[in-house]
Amino acid sequence: MTRVVTLKIDDIDATGREDETVLEVAIEHGIQIPRLCALEGLTPVGACRLCLVEVAGSSKLLPACTTYVTEGMVVTTNSERLKKYRRMTIELLFTEGNHVCSVCVVNGRCELQNLAIRLGVDHMRIPYLYPKRIVDASHERFALDPNRCVLCTRCVRVCGEIEGAHTWDLMSRGIDSAVITDLNMPWGDSETCTACGKCVQVCPTGALFEKGMAVGEMTKRASFLATLTASREDGR
Repeated sequence: MTRVVTLKIDDIDATGREDETVLEVAIEHGIQIPRLCALEGLTPVGACRLCLVEVAGSSKLLPACTTYVTEGMVVTTNSERLKKYRRMTIELLFTEGNHVCSVCVVNGRCELQNLAIRLGVDHMRIPYLYPKRIVDASHERFALDPNRCVLCTRCVRVCGEIEGAHTWDLMSRGIDSAVITDLNMPWGDSETCTACGKCVQVCPTGALFEKGMAVGEMTKRASFLATLTASREDGR
């Protein structure tokens, strides 16, 4: 039987099941923690490092999306140390890619852009890398601009866990890491892609987008995942 534990998050008394993460319990108690890779309905991976929190007794910052609550845990989600760390992470994401918001198809609806505003990132202290990654527009309906990808792997997980197609994957390491389709073949030549568009809907930036959509029309709707997950759980 799963136990219920009590803990404190930002000095707020909270309760949660021991199979719930700090992020899940925080959301249930109205506490918002910044995040990019975490999305309800997908397996958490702790990739973006934006949801790091302080846990009393640990010298390390821990990802809220993959850290499970325990009895008596004391969690801090919004200290000056965390704010500084998150701003640096946002700056790294911006400077590693080409996130030119004014010409991006999701300008005004980009989760990375929204986080930068929320965390007060209004300039970069790190030199831009200006990568020249090739845009893959070979798919009939969709396109991939790897220059705007933040490697959150939402596309990889929704394709494998929800659609069951396993079209998307990661290749290489470090600065050379990239999302690819079918062993790095053009997206339009993929034999596994079902063209369902789930990967496009969960992408937090303008990396994956639908062709022929104007900037004002490119609104992504990742909320289908929570509904789909709840429906599957009710059917078990």
